[in-house]
Amino acid sequence: MTVGFKVDSVTDELGSPDFFYAFFSTVSARLEPEWGARFPVLMTRLYQGELTQEEATTALAELDRVRIELRQFAPDQVVWSFEDRSQLPPWGSDIAETITDLSNYFVTSTGRDLITTLQEGIEDLRDRGGTALIVRF
Repeated sequence: MTVGFKVDSVTDELGSPDFFYAFFSTVSARLEPEWGARFPVLMTRLYQGELTQEEATTALAELDRVRIELRQFAPDQVVWSFEDRSQLPPWGSDIAETITDLSNYFVTSTGRDLITTLQEGIEDLRDRGGTALIVRF
């Protein structure tokens, strides 16, 4: 099963549900005092599966802040599971040399940067309207 980010009729493949959850686990564990406290639109609305055009501008600002702040953390500080911090990614520490920090750690199953993929989709949502969805296929 794969998770995708759907805006209008375009769905960007992100990766496994565990991969998707790991991104949000890392954001919360490293950047927030509790889940959704600093980034409520990303961590509650988007993570729960739906984002509206009215929320897009706030989501983009939050995502930009997340990217900036995740640069402060080394790749080995990834959090694979918010509930079980002892869990490790399936690939362990065997990562590409191009991954230099947590801001570029998350790469989609199609080889794209996850934050950039989300950013582009949210920009489309902002500009076109409608609702963005997290879908499983």
